[in-house]
Amino acid sequence: MMGNVTSMVPEGQDRGAAGAVALLEQSRSTLEALDLPLDVTGAAEARGAIQAAVAQLDDYILPRFRTLDAPLLAVVGGSTGAGKSTLVNALAGFPATRAGAIRPTTRQPVLLHHPSDRAWFADRRILPGLSRINGTPAQGAADDYAGGTASAAEPAGTSLVLLADRSIPAGVAVLDAPDVDSISDDNRRLAGQLLAAADLWIFVTTANRYADAVPWALLLDAAHRDIEVAVVLDRVPADVEAEVRTDLAGLLQRQGLAAAKLFVILESTLDEQGMLPAGAVDPLRAWLEELAADASSRADIARRTLGGAVRSLAHTVRAGAAAADDQNAAGQRLRKMVDGAYQAATDQALAATQDGTLLRGEVLARWQDFVGTGEFFRGIESGIGRLRDRIGAFFSGKPAPSVVVEAAIESGLQAVVVEAAAKGAEQADAGWRVDPAGQGLLGSDDLSTPSAGFSDDVAREIRAWQSDLLDLIRSEGEDKRFTARMLSFGVNGLGVALMVVIFAATGGLTGLEIGVAGGTAVVGQKLLEAVFGEDAVRRLARRARAQLEERTTRLMQAEAQRFLSRIPAQEQQAEAMRTLADQLQAVGAKTDSEAAE
Repeated sequence: MMGNVTSMVPEGQDRGAAGAVALLEQSRSTLEALDLPLDVTGAAEARGAIQAAVAQLDDYILPRFRTLDAPLLAVVGGSTGAGKSTLVNALAGFPATRAGAIRPTTRQPVLLHHPSDRAWFADRRILPGLSRINGTPAQGAADDYAGGTASAAEPAGTSLVLLADRSIPAGVAVLDAPDVDSISDDNRRLAGQLLAAADLWIFVTTANRYADAVPWALLLDAAHRDIEVAVVLDRVPADVEAEVRTDLAGLLQRQGLAAAKLFVILESTLDEQGMLPAGAVDPLRAWLEELAADASSRADIARRTLGGAVRSLAHTVRAGAAAADDQNAAGQRLRKMVDGAYQAATDQALAATQDGTLLRGEVLARWQDFVGTGEFFRGIESGIGRLRDRIGAFFSGKPAPSVVVEAAIESGLQAVVVEAAAKGAEQADAGWRVDPAGQGLLGSDDLSTPSAGFSDDVAREIRAWQSDLLDLIRSEGEDKRFTARMLSFGVNGLGVALMVVIFAATGGLTGLEIGVAGGTAVVGQKLLEAVFGEDAVRRLARRARAQLEERTTRLMQAEAQRFLSRIPAQEQQAEAMRTLADQLQAVGAKTDSEAAE
């Protein structure tokens, strides 16, 4: 049950933060439980966005809300070869990270921090999914540092190298991320994960690549999330510095990033250790030191970035609600296809029990034998008036065994139901095949024919129906007045007559068959009326037909379940998610306002 933010937040700032954390934890549970299994338009993108949002909640949003006074994390990101690692090494004053011409260079992210801040990062407060490796440079030198290589037990890209050094001001940590456009899929994903966990971005680009699409896609995302951004323009020839700086500043302003800090590193020759000349990054270092020294500024940056992240989360939750709506609509569409196909199959099977078609062939021949002789029914052509005499003979003679007629009816009815189910399966399968969501649920399975064993199931249901019909006959004949008449023909014989009456409508028959079926119905009807009376016969026929319809419907519904069981249970609470999104939006706005105060 979703409460609102105010109901969960008692008075007091600390309790207010606790209420926000509770809401965020609820958001995480909701997003993690959201299932979007159907292949509908936009589902893949929605799944990716939800997965990223859950990761950011774990990596950044929840940890930051719980510890607003923790050091800022500045993530250094950028395109391949932009000089990120070289920049981080310059800030550290020694080769702290791996840099070179072989790509990808940043295989293990290195987090530089002041020794006094170590506890904030060693306990997996942020990025809990990344294990920690301790780097140990001696007195600011790289000789004793292993270069961030993971241990044998750690696969590349899953560990965070912690490197403490006093060159990094207390209150701000610097993290060297992989290339955002790395040739390695794992590195690209890791880069996105690290940037999503940042309080501020130090985005590195070059004089000849600052207008590329990839950097700007990330910068625009930063603008949308209101993240503090510093842009480092690297390898700028001295003679075009003013021109390039002006052009990039204009681009930043036009894209809503006018407040971004812009630093320029002139083109220069690296020394034998791959280090920039002394003083190349002094302006950037000074800015970081200024932030580190001002607790209020750090808090404002943390809250502003946090507020933007929560607002972005609200957007993801709202988009998740829309995706859940799409899933529900797709599920209903697929269900409607199956329901329609098997309803048509049910109607087809039941229609065949009403239009006289079941009295063709074998069933009709066995009924003729059962009633008397073939000559009797052929004599119908010369006058239906002889029926009265024939009914008398019907009672006085000894009928043939009724089991033969029952078996013929069972066989004919079984064929009708199986044929109808086959058409239903073919129609449902074809409908799903042309729907992407249905294709995904079917996969390589072929459901275009009835299930194995369906024919046997139909036979059992028909025999059960025949047994029920005999029970109806017995129940109706419990009155002693009917006993003698019943005994003269037998319960099974009366049951067969009732089946014939149910099936003997003339629709669908032609020529001589109409007369035969009509005569057949009259014989059965008169026989039953003689035993039970006219009203009772009508009542028996209605009940027997209702039971047949019930069993036929149940058979078809069981077949439909082969399809319907593949449709995931649609219990997505889209409206509740939209309410949750509104609450998150309010938390984000409140966090923003606190940063502005």
